[in-house]
Amino acid sequence: MSQPSPTVIHTIRVIDTFSNWSGKAVAWLILPLVFGLTYEGVARYLFNAPTEWAFDLSYMLYGTIFMLGAHYALLRGAHIRTDILWDKFSDRKKGIIDAVAYIVFFFPGIAMFFFASVDEAWHAFKINELSEQTAWRPILWPFKAVVPLAAVLLLIQGVSELLKSLYAWRTGRLWAKREIVEI
Repeated sequence: MSQPSPTVIHTIRVIDTFSNWSGKAVAWLILPLVFGLTYEGVARYLFNAPTEWAFDLSYMLYGTIFMLGAHYALLRGAHIRTDILWDKFSDRKKGIIDAVAYIVFFFPGIAMFFFASVDEAWHAFKINELSEQTAWRPILWPFKAVVPLAAVLLLIQGVSELLKSLYAWRTGRLWAKREIVEI
């Protein structure tokens, strides 16, 4: 079986390295989330002095971690798949199914997600939209800008995954063993 071109190998490695690095960088956002929630718990239950900002901070940081971690989950193979059927397919058939799914569903869906979310984030920026959830009322455009950024990161990692799928289709071998995530 033939090997992929050096350009394809380099592209996959660069994208995967970027996604691995950025996914681990996003994971550090868990620290301010834990600190904020811990502070809120102590302030509320020990000193009877709840904060105005903890609720907004928690949903914004958790949403950011969730959205910006999606490309890392894609890299690691942690998204949902029907394993009962998938394990019965040959590596070539897996490559064909994945390549077609990326081209027909993934890229168009994420592109639409990007364009819709860019408009929403831009609108929030233009009107300086504020949260109505709490008295703190933080600005919302940075939080809403996370959504198109997540779409861009998913599109970038999707290119790598498509190239890996095409490799499996062409050679009958999977690119590399993915990290199995068991629940």
